[in-house]
Amino acid sequence: MRARLLVRVHWDGFRASPRDYLQAAWWRLRGLRLRSRHKLSSLIGRSPRAYDLWRLREPAVGTGTAPGPEMVALVDCRASLDGIVRSLASIEAAGLRPVILGEPPAGFEGAIIREPSGLSGLVPASGSMLLIAICPGDRISPDARQRYWEVLGDSDRLLYADDDRVDQSGHRSDPHFKPDWNAELFRHHDYLSGASLMRVSREELARLPGDGWNEALIASLLASGVRPKHVPTILHHRSTRPAPHIPGRAVAAPVGGYPLVSVIVPTRNQAPLLRACVEGLGRTDYPAVELIVVDNGSDEEDALALLDELRATGAEVLRRPGPFNFSALVNAGARHAGGKLLCLLNNDIEVLAPDWLRILATQALRGDVGAVGARLLYPDHSLQHAGVVIGLGGGAGHAHRFEAVTERGYFYRTHLPQFVSAVTAACLMVDRDRFWAVDGLDEQHFPVAFNDVDFCLRLNARGWQSFYEPRATLIHHESKSRGKDSDPANRERFARELAELKRRWNTDRAADPFHNPNLSRFSERFVVDL
Repeated sequence: MRARLLVRVHWDGFRASPRDYLQAAWWRLRGLRLRSRHKLSSLIGRSPRAYDLWRLREPAVGTGTAPGPEMVALVDCRASLDGIVRSLASIEAAGLRPVILGEPPAGFEGAIIREPSGLSGLVPASGSMLLIAICPGDRISPDARQRYWEVLGDSDRLLYADDDRVDQSGHRSDPHFKPDWNAELFRHHDYLSGASLMRVSREELARLPGDGWNEALIASLLASGVRPKHVPTILHHRSTRPAPHIPGRAVAAPVGGYPLVSVIVPTRNQAPLLRACVEGLGRTDYPAVELIVVDNGSDEEDALALLDELRATGAEVLRRPGPFNFSALVNAGARHAGGKLLCLLNNDIEVLAPDWLRILATQALRGDVGAVGARLLYPDHSLQHAGVVIGLGGGAGHAHRFEAVTERGYFYRTHLPQFVSAVTAACLMVDRDRFWAVDGLDEQHFPVAFNDVDFCLRLNARGWQSFYEPRATLIHHESKSRGKDSDPANRERFARELAELKRRWNTDRAADPFHNPNLSRFSERFVVDL
């Protein structure tokens, strides 16, 4: 069976892009295994049969007879009994105590309650209950009780696991390999309800509302300061899932209004790109913008004329000739900035909507946020940047790169604001004081590559988390077909920067908390690890 599935998955990969598949195979034959794996992982990981192949590598599940505390499975049958027999069978196999909310099916001999608050009567006055909410038709893995118990600490009150979809025939599909706790993502997508274990008190259960009790219970735990713990294993098989809520473009203005933003644009020649970028700033609806252009030795006549024109219209133009060092150029601009917020902006960015700067500023002013990154598109409107994942290929990579912006993507992640490990400096906003609190970009170790990743990770370490904001969407005219620079000096420089990133942040070993260990570390698409 495995061999047949493997062939079909590779066939799907070949049909998706024959040219890319054959190139990956050629690299493999030449011994370029890492390069081949990068290209092949995305192709075969998108096969509709990839999850079936992945499941053959799942560890064998145990039974619910393992020792551990009692866990109650509450099945809300008030709306429907569809699939209840299969749900109860999975609960029994997992060794959970079944409780029915509403009218039970024929022959059920367990506990029955009529309202969610009735659960309180099952809990000792001074004790608590370990509760799992299950909808009729949902199933739970036979080793769910064991796996939850293995990671449940004495102070843990909310655990959640990965899940997939299951149909009436028992076929599993569409796995949701979730991130570790991401409070901002949860605001827009409830990925806890129906796939979690809660430790709840008698008093909390007595206050439950009649409807929406599961969501209300989770909200109550979160409001009390509970931090959910992720179990990165598929323990729940869902018949339905909560749908994400894609937010509208409107963002509430920050208290105190919008402060001055210093926009820092490093540039060298490329006058048409710079002009388009600056004209986009002119169309931007923001009350106070300071433009700082840092020129790295432009020598073309049209570029020099444009710089003179910008200076005459009030922009500050800094001359910084010499070898290209992106970090040094940005830091030079930041030293001259008068704004509370800094916006790093590549000269090849094209503005699409006038509200992008307001959206980024609103998030950058939050007390828990460090660097804020926009959603960047290639000119063909495929994704260039939707956050950065640490560990891809041993370094870091752009999440969801090359997906069409109109696609759903991996559980709508490209469409939802969320915390991420890093964002690109091609369009990045940060509070100026926080920028200097971590000493800006590292000019010595990351002059060209990975300076933004290192910068974001240093902010994260201080408690200012990186933030991806898709409502601010711009075009980035970075060439999709551009290959690696073949100049030996540039290759050596890149290798040094990658080695320093690995040494400093263990990116070749550490897992990105906002990714998932079951997803491939060799694909910027979120695909299962085959």
